[in-house]
Amino acid sequence: MELYKFKESDAFNFVKTIPTHHFRRGNELVLQKCPYCNSEDKNTFSINLNTGQFSCKRASCNAKGNMLTLSRDFSFTLSDEIDRYFEQNSYSNKFKKFTNRPIVVRDAAIDYFKRRGISEAVTRKYNITHKEFDVAIMCFPFYDPEGNLTFIKYRNVEYVKGFSPGSKEWCETNCKPILFGMNHITDFKELVITEGQIDSLSVVEAGYNNAVSVPTGCNGFTWLPHCWEWLQKFDSIIVFGDCEKGQVTLFDYLHARIGDKVKCVDVEDYQGYKDANDILVKCGPDYVLQAINNARKHVSKRLKSMSKVKSIDPSKLHTISTGIKEIDYFLGGGFKVGQVVLQTGERGNGKSTFASQCVCEALDQGNNCFMYSGELPDFYVKNWIDRQLLGKAMPTQSEIDSVNKWYDDRLFIYDNGIIEEGKTEEENILKTIEESIVMKDCKFILIDNLMTIVSEGDNESLYRVQSSFVGALCKLAKKYNVVIMLIAHPRKRLQNNGDFRNDDVSGSADITNRVDVVMSYDRIYEHGEELDPSSRQMSITKNRLEGKITTKSNRIVMYFNPESKRISNRDKIFDKIYVKDKEGYAKAIPDGMQVPF
Repeated sequence: MELYKFKESDAFNFVKTIPTHHFRRGNELVLQKCPYCNSEDKNTFSINLNTGQFSCKRASCNAKGNMLTLSRDFSFTLSDEIDRYFEQNSYSNKFKKFTNRPIVVRDAAIDYFKRRGISEAVTRKYNITHKEFDVAIMCFPFYDPEGNLTFIKYRNVEYVKGFSPGSKEWCETNCKPILFGMNHITDFKELVITEGQIDSLSVVEAGYNNAVSVPTGCNGFTWLPHCWEWLQKFDSIIVFGDCEKGQVTLFDYLHARIGDKVKCVDVEDYQGYKDANDILVKCGPDYVLQAINNARKHVSKRLKSMSKVKSIDPSKLHTISTGIKEIDYFLGGGFKVGQVVLQTGERGNGKSTFASQCVCEALDQGNNCFMYSGELPDFYVKNWIDRQLLGKAMPTQSEIDSVNKWYDDRLFIYDNGIIEEGKTEEENILKTIEESIVMKDCKFILIDNLMTIVSEGDNESLYRVQSSFVGALCKLAKKYNVVIMLIAHPRKRLQNNGDFRNDDVSGSADITNRVDVVMSYDRIYEHGEELDPSSRQMSITKNRLEGKITTKSNRIVMYFNPESKRISNRDKIFDKIYVKDKEGYAKAIPDGMQVPF
């Protein structure tokens, strides 16, 4: 059950109210002086920016707690909701007080509610009446469990949208919002909560006495802090909100706040009608009780029957070839949609070059692509990939124009120059990736590299954010059936005879656990010595879908051409044609210009 969820900004807002200096240290916000003991000992008080827990390390003080503690002890407002719950910061003095004088239940009110299926007995029991000189304005008095009149709501029963002045419903100003009908509840086994007062009265009319309704509709939850402890008394709570577009109002919010003891009326039991009162009037009280009795606990949207899962042959999945037949062999034809591919390799070995060549291949196969580069400016990335596509070091302006036309509205790059306030870089990148997929139909996503996106903080917080970011990438890949290639640096130089291991990747060990494929593009070593400075090897050390991984005996040897920036296998063929220009196909590099590492 959750009344309050910590936000990092709450800690920073708190320290603004304290007359002492502060600074961030990893995942902690450190105050120069403890606000409790105000000792001359410096930097003993800190707030954990992940949990909101605080402590003073001085043994004579040893103050501990969380943001709610600070809110109470220092008159610091986290939110109106918290102030209402704890009746702090003068909040309790803001509410209007009523005398409990008898309310006259008038005949016009009784007649109106009879037309809504509510008997005179129920109308009188809940003291429903209308304004003394206006029979169209019904008055709903809200009493707390002790019987004190606390809140009043009005409803214009003759209101016509677009014609009648004012509002259909409104409340007495400066009242403490609570649930309607609380004073009639004596059994704390099960409670029904409806959206409207007439709906809770309909439930009572049907013979189910434990019914209340919210004061200000499905989007107003100012009442919850005032009713929080009272709600904890019930074994279970049934939400009988309005049925709108196949969803029941109130349920999602109350389930998130109160927990699994919250149940919901099944949509089918609404019989096609909107609310409890409609069911009572159109179908009768038995159908209202049926809906309550059939209410079920929350069923996760992620819970899917296996019989509903579409049968798909993995070999038939959309595949993006790498252009290197040996790599494609291990991967079952290439990168499969739904996969996140992690590529690593020492700086300067060519891992980014191979990755951008994969972008060329994806474009050539008709796939739109998105690129992120955290280290290179966009014009450098363009120059590099244009050379790969054209296969020459110094393309003419005409050839560059042909490239622009060829990948126009098919190849996109992340604009590092735009800064969105209030969002982290990883949030901005994830949002942009999703937009590129949804709006531009990108199927191949290249992120170069992880360390430029998530790089700040101590190891613990850094690794957690890295793992969370990679997990989010995995969800995007599977949700939209795309390939995401992520580049990450290795932890150290690979001098162990060139045998790359998954835990050689820098950062959290959880990164390689989350992704589907792990590849490393490295120099080739034998007994600690580099075997051939002109060549590289591609190691595949994780291959979740196909299961095939490389060993020293079947390593994939590759070569590089510095003119075209292209990579080839042992065949050393660098003349593939990607782009057509005005004269036809772009010319390939003559064999004599092939230069290995």
